[in-house]
Amino acid sequence: MRPIQMVDTKTQYHKIKPAVDQAVMEVMESTAFINGKAVQDFAAALSSYLGVKHTIPCANGTDALQIAMMALGLQPGDEVITPSFTYIATTEVIALLKLTPVFVEVDPKTFCVEPAAIEKAITPRTKAIVPVHLYGQAAPMERIMEIAKKNGLYVIEDTAQAIGCDYIFDNGSRKKTGTIGHIGATSFYPSKNLGAFGDGGAIFTNDDELATRMKMIANHGQSRQYYHDVVGCNSRLDSIQAAILGIKLKHLDEYARARQQAAAFYDQAFAGHPAITTPAPAAYSSHVYHQYTILLEGVDREGLKKYVAEKGIPAMIYYPVPGHRQKMFEQFNVASLDLPVTDWLTQRVISLPIHTELDEEQLAYITTHVLAYINQ
Repeated sequence: MRPIQMVDTKTQYHKIKPAVDQAVMEVMESTAFINGKAVQDFAAALSSYLGVKHTIPCANGTDALQIAMMALGLQPGDEVITPSFTYIATTEVIALLKLTPVFVEVDPKTFCVEPAAIEKAITPRTKAIVPVHLYGQAAPMERIMEIAKKNGLYVIEDTAQAIGCDYIFDNGSRKKTGTIGHIGATSFYPSKNLGAFGDGGAIFTNDDELATRMKMIANHGQSRQYYHDVVGCNSRLDSIQAAILGIKLKHLDEYARARQQAAAFYDQAFAGHPAITTPAPAAYSSHVYHQYTILLEGVDREGLKKYVAEKGIPAMIYYPVPGHRQKMFEQFNVASLDLPVTDWLTQRVISLPIHTELDEEQLAYITTHVLAYINQ
């Protein structure tokens, strides 16, 4: 049996090695390492795949969120509503721009932000909502967009964990996550469902004016060379990473199916176990399983993590400390927030290996040892 990893990027690479190597060598031969043809081609291909008008590549997913907020003209002190139960980058950017993060509750079944909690948190200072499509499925975007429209708020989708996921509207129509709000932001960190071989990110919008502004901000605020109309930053996706991503994009749906098959194996193995709650895909969303995250009840989570590690099985806790419990946000007086679902989840979630290269032998080995520990 091959060693088990949380994400097996090496085996995935070897399956597409000839195409990737050729794409990289074409960039090397062109020497157009920054903003070359590979970047333009990838942006166009990703726009086509997502069904969105504009894709603006950038250096990483954190920059994508920052550029999005800068483009909306948010001012220091403006409030941005976002879940506390997410990776720190989502909320870190809010504070970095001297905006005020307003942490709200998530749904205990989907782990995504709860619309009722958003609505309750709106004040006259609220300017934007940042829903996170956590672990590979969509937040309830139709309801969120209704709330935003009613209150005149911007919506920035954090789709770093759900690229390729479909949101299903009440009328049966579908859109990809990241294309529903005013702006979408994603990451191409190597472990993502669409991962580069280094850092990378992108921003999406159907708004021409926002697209122009975000392109400027990502390139030092330039409208044309040496003419800087706004304060910007330096955030570029390099041509080698774009070339690699262009190859991997062709396989993204195939990768999602492989993850879904692995998740189905886990679901069946753990079905009905009183100590394990498996992921609950929402009726309004497909699930691309960036993580396979289970909830434990009455189980020593650290003991399980240590036990499976001894068996050569990695497991991770995403996330043990939510935003409102982080020291970096003490200035916003958030430690006293009452977010019982979020606090409850941080004590119970654990993520098992999930990626495109898991085989049944590995999955059987993982589930056997997880159950052996829990049933002892």
